[in-house]
Amino acid sequence: MSDAPLPDRLDVLAVAPHPDDLEILCGGTLAKLVKQGYKVGIFDLTSGEPTPRGSVETRQKEAEEARRVLGVPLRVNVALPNRVLMDSPENRFKLATEFRRYRPGIVILGAGRTPAASPDHFQGHLIGEAARFYSQLTKWDERFDGTAPYRVPHLVYAPFPTDAEQRSWHSTFVVDVTETFDQKLASIRAYKSQFDDERFERVKHFVTSTNGYHGFKCGYKYGELFALPHPVGAPDLVTLVYGSKPTTPPDVPVGQGHIPMG
Repeated sequence: MSDAPLPDRLDVLAVAPHPDDLEILCGGTLAKLVKQGYKVGIFDLTSGEPTPRGSVETRQKEAEEARRVLGVPLRVNVALPNRVLMDSPENRFKLATEFRRYRPGIVILGAGRTPAASPDHFQGHLIGEAARFYSQLTKWDERFDGTAPYRVPHLVYAPFPTDAEQRSWHSTFVVDVTETFDQKLASIRAYKSQFDDERFERVKHFVTSTNGYHGFKCGYKYGELFALPHPVGAPDLVTLVYGSKPTTPPDVPVGQGHIPMG
């Protein structure tokens, strides 16, 4: 956790089961949000331990280094159990208590079912959705350490690229992370106990390929994919389509510019 004063509430809070999940899923976006002046936090549901390669103390130090690299001022471990993480009322209460405490405007939630990897990923997805609902409940304050009810306004999914489902999200969007991509890789590299040189090169290839693919579809060098549980709303069609309000219509000769993909 940073030594700087913590915000009374967060603009954006990202949640996933293990230290290193969010760095891989959306580390570029988190670093970009900080640069844009938003108050950002990270919640790890578990310590990520035991693993064959690490220890609780080592993983804590690595998570702190990754937080520092991304520039995120707040990182909280919710202290749920790794490997046996389950969507249960008690675990929902714990996460909802943190939502009520930090009152985020947006929750980014690691989402998807990864049968070839940890089942914690999908359980964290379920806990996060339920905790968002539980956070607003009244007449139950004793289950949330006496914190006041709070309704999280917006939920955004950061899909696991290895999700086993063919999901029909209501809508998806891609954030341009070209300028913060090196920060993202450096934050992943902080987990030296998990990624020795050989494993890091494999993860680097996977992340570069995935973010390169998503970015390419939108005309960016690197992009991170997100999804919403509802259609995208916009007051201005032009701003939505261009990603920002153009001062003049772009004049790109036929055959030039990025390859249109949609």
